[in-house]
Amino acid sequence: MTSRFSWRFVIIGLAVVLCVLPVIWTVLASLDISPRAFNPSLEHYREVVIEKSGFMLEVLNSLILAALTTFLTGIIATLAAYGIARSRFAARAILVQSLLVLSSLPVIAFVIPLRNMLGVLHLTDSLIGTALAEVALYAPFATYVLLGYINKNSSNTEHAARLEGATVLQVLRFVVLPGIASDLAATLVIVFVFSWNQLLIPMSLNFQFKTVPMGMIDFFTFERELDWGTAAAALVVSLTPILLVVFWAQRLLEQFRFSGSD
Repeated sequence: MTSRFSWRFVIIGLAVVLCVLPVIWTVLASLDISPRAFNPSLEHYREVVIEKSGFMLEVLNSLILAALTTFLTGIIATLAAYGIARSRFAARAILVQSLLVLSSLPVIAFVIPLRNMLGVLHLTDSLIGTALAEVALYAPFATYVLLGYINKNSSNTEHAARLEGATVLQVLRFVVLPGIASDLAATLVIVFVFSWNQLLIPMSLNFQFKTVPMGMIDFFTFERELDWGTAAAALVVSLTPILLVVFWAQRLLEQFRFSGSD
């Protein structure tokens, strides 16, 4: 038993090292620390934050885009999940499984139709157009997850509220949402992370409105041979907001479950 216990910790330790080692290497490189020289410096960060002002604008763009995408996805997915959970129709099972299929499709499957649709609406190369495209990508996933949480809650309280004269929106606000608040928050944190890391949709829809993943591609393409330290500093800066969000929501994420529809 002791042997099994020891091996379990060894395996977990190796997994943690493999996951954390690239991050540690990046941080050390950004500070000009290497096996050959120990010269800690914040010069690379000064270059990224001050001299490359366009990169910080991309960080701001990503924050706004991820927040807007998360907000819209939360509204649409909550309404859709509640409507499906409390409805009974012949094609319900097919609809639920379709959400799972849409959640599993590669991003490239969405790019061409979304680009054409947004082009017709004159919303390409804009914040709102990119956010709507990402909502279309993440709403099926969020709806499927929230559907599982709503299905686990009894509808008796909702029926009682309706008998007292509450409208559907009042039932949703005062009965349903409090019951799934932490689950909804955890789901939205996942959507925020997905949006922050999304590359293909912003890159396909924009030329002027650039996000962090787009900026990192340009950075490594044109500066890879020149200054790895500056590139590492840019990567650390780009990771900082999302790490703060994840650490803040750690307790919520611990209870996140891909619980399905039943």
